[in-house]
Amino acid sequence: MKLALFDLDHTLLPIDSDYSWGVFTSTIGWTDPVDFNRRNDEFFAHYRAGTLDIHEYVRFATDAVKRQGAINSEAAHAHYMRSVVNPAIKPQALALVREHQQAGDEVLIVTATNEFVTRPIAKAFGVTELIAVELERDAATGWITGEIKGTASIREGKVTRVNEWLSRRNLGWQDVETTFYTDSLNDLSLMEKVNHPVATNPDDRLREIATQRGWRILDLF
Repeated sequence: MKLALFDLDHTLLPIDSDYSWGVFTSTIGWTDPVDFNRRNDEFFAHYRAGTLDIHEYVRFATDAVKRQGAINSEAAHAHYMRSVVNPAIKPQALALVREHQQAGDEVLIVTATNEFVTRPIAKAFGVTELIAVELERDAATGWITGEIKGTASIREGKVTRVNEWLSRRNLGWQDVETTFYTDSLNDLSLMEKVNHPVATNPDDRLREIATQRGWRILDLF
């Protein structure tokens, strides 16, 4: 089996979907824009530096959704898709995904952004297999609690989550040929695990490592 694994933000999308969702919720009045944007910027800087506390961030990022409830949140996300995400989906990114699908590869999006934000985005790319940060749900209400369920798909956690995906199908890494596209040094562990790492729109640090190691570099955008 051939697997094509894609990071999402700044890899398939030229935006950060988690960050832009936060900005969007401020524009519709769910959060105080000054305070929220300040903290959002701080968390984003930690992510780029590889020092993000993912549990603290997810509590912050999902707080407004938790308070608004399912109906309001899903309606807002549909608006977010129409106004922010869909215009950001580039033909060359869609073509790359389709190329793998038409070749018969199994395509997965593997992202450190939570499933509420990313499930509709994966669907927009025509991808059904999504590995994202899973959110714990309250047993009584069925709605999110702000906590993470299981292993967060960030840094080394992406390797763990892909391994779990394989195990559920009675597969191991030796049974698959894997390609992974990502822009971020945060994903170095998974890049080192796959057969074909592709530094895609890479940040400066990943571009340097990819050049040193002879990895393919793809400037999609």
